[in-house]
Amino acid sequence: MSAVLEKNDLVRPEKTTEAPVPAIPVVDESNSEQASVQYSRYRTKLSNHRTGLSEHRTSLSEYRTDLSGYRTGLSAKRTEVSMRRTGMSFQRTRMSADRTLASVIRTSLSLISFGFTIFQFFEKLVATQQRSTAAARNFGTALVVLGIAMLVIGIIYHVYFMLGLRNEREAMKAQGLVHAESVFPPSMTLITAALLLVIGIVAILSMVFHIGPFS
Repeated sequence: MSAVLEKNDLVRPEKTTEAPVPAIPVVDESNSEQASVQYSRYRTKLSNHRTGLSEHRTSLSEYRTDLSGYRTGLSAKRTEVSMRRTGMSFQRTRMSADRTLASVIRTSLSLISFGFTIFQFFEKLVATQQRSTAAARNFGTALVVLGIAMLVIGIIYHVYFMLGLRNEREAMKAQGLVHAESVFPPSMTLITAALLLVIGIVAILSMVFHIGPFS
């Protein structure tokens, strides 16, 4: 901030004392030489009076210039802070998208685990009691499929949103509206969602085709 004026650097000029305008001299018109000298002295006094006023106006003008520079410096600082806030808002938006995806993961995990549990329970019931429970098993399968579908949609939406957010930030950076110094770290929520999707697909394959580690 060395190039920016500080408030302590501003010194307001002292208020000038109003000097009286020199009085018009009373001259003896019969003595032209004496009258000329008197009028010349009067003009000199008027000139000095105007010079004093001009110097004070110059001081006020310099003070206004310094004050304008100080306000310009404050405006530059506010612009810088605004750019920093905009950059941080992108990070907050990214974390908000991660929280949304985490909510999708929780719901999908509940559907997949609940549906798989129902399917396995009635599958064991059929094996032990030889009773047909196809409707219940189909219901469990439907819950797992619904959980997987919801997870796929959530992942696609999250990736699409994050790509749009990155492009928006790059465009604002190119326009000089944001610094874009902070990077977007890898989303652990997205990685978790992808792993859960793999587990869900393996679970539905085990349920339908009886293959895989969960069969």
